[in-house]
Amino acid sequence: MQVRFAGLLLLALVALGSNAQARTINVLAIGASNTAGRGVSTSEAWPAVLESMLRAKGQDAHVTVHATNGLTSTQIVSYTDSIPAGTQVVIFDAGVSNDRAHGISPAQSAANEGEIIRRVRAHGAAVIKAPYGNGRTGGYPKQGDGIHFTPEGHRMIAAKLVSRVLAAAH
Repeated sequence: MQVRFAGLLLLALVALGSNAQARTINVLAIGASNTAGRGVSTSEAWPAVLESMLRAKGQDAHVTVHATNGLTSTQIVSYTDSIPAGTQVVIFDAGVSNDRAHGISPAQSAANEGEIIRRVRAHGAAVIKAPYGNGRTGGYPKQGDGIHFTPEGHRMIAAKLVSRVLAAAH
């Protein structure tokens, strides 16, 4: 009887340990056109590629996208009002290229970026700025417009985010 009980207890502990490792990672990607995947298919955009890469590492990951072409940092700030409950990580694109196009000052862009970070943290989520680099010179392959990433550029961004998301979520 004790051997049977010990076996059941061991089985229960293994099952609990497996469930703890399989915790879902909920990520929210907010931003403008590069986050939305302008010019590439949805499956080629970095949020979808990131989710695939996390799953390939054995993670139960879900990446939700709230992004719209042309948004400025001022508009992206408002996206932080609708962070779903249970979101552990928010990755944001501040829309700085759009800010420049709309005459928003660098100081206001920086203030909006700070507000995005503050609001995400207030929701209890970790915050990561999308690693786009310096505007048009981020070093990732771009489409013919010189602004939006190619599928390869999106893969490079997703690859750069994997370890950061895993560290932030655990």
